[in-house]
Amino acid sequence: MSVQDGGWRGRLKGVAAPIASRTRDAGRGLLDILLPPMAHDSRAATASAGLTPDAWSRVVFLEAPVCDGCGAAFEYDGGDFASDRCLACQVQPYAFARARAACVYDEASRGLILKFKHGDQQQFAPLFARWIARSAADVVAEADAVLPVPLHRSRLLARRFNQAAEVARPLARTAGLDYLPDALIRSAPTDSQGGKSARGRRLNVKSAFAVTEAGRRSIKGRRILLIDDVLTTGATAEACARVLMQAGARAVDLAVIARVRTAREPPK
Repeated sequence: MSVQDGGWRGRLKGVAAPIASRTRDAGRGLLDILLPPMAHDSRAATASAGLTPDAWSRVVFLEAPVCDGCGAAFEYDGGDFASDRCLACQVQPYAFARARAACVYDEASRGLILKFKHGDQQQFAPLFARWIARSAADVVAEADAVLPVPLHRSRLLARRFNQAAEVARPLARTAGLDYLPDALIRSAPTDSQGGKSARGRRLNVKSAFAVTEAGRRSIKGRRILLIDDVLTTGATAEACARVLMQAGARAVDLAVIARVRTAREPPK
């Protein structure tokens, strides 16, 4: 059983999974009739599990054209439509090849993500996976395997699950891609990235990740889709991409639930 894929809770799920899988589909239709799925952001019943119309209308989804390198809408990064990359990505590209984000990280999306990440509301995971599948459809189509950004074991123990893994798992399953939750580990504990400058974030995660021996065999020569929750400066994803490439990955792409509008400082 994977360490990153849900912690001790994942182990309990693994024991229950064979039983649950035989009964889930049969019971879901009846349950939906008797107890319609609830919107994740409210107690109001909806036609299908998701958000209320009000919450949905407030989320700023990112639509093409976006920068191929960092996923930003060109209107925010000053990109020009003659190029598929914003000026920052042309001058100083990331270690990961391409990036996609489902939506802008703002008040509307922040509340949903924090409920999922810190409020233990894992019902958001399949919803976010669907958002990423849509926004990153071109990147998913070219991926060989899906890999979540890992948590250090101490943070995993405290949180009880890895939010990136909870999104990556259903995404990989739906896309029919290999899911590699333990190929990459966070070998050193790091401080929270919150409040740090771009340089501080890079230094914080510079030597934090490592590829396992089994991971080397799983990623060699393959295009990896890295999954995380939020893209801010790209420091964490870049640190992951570097060690994956050094371990033999052919390329690394990134897909996240949300990205801040100014995720990258102007190149110096």
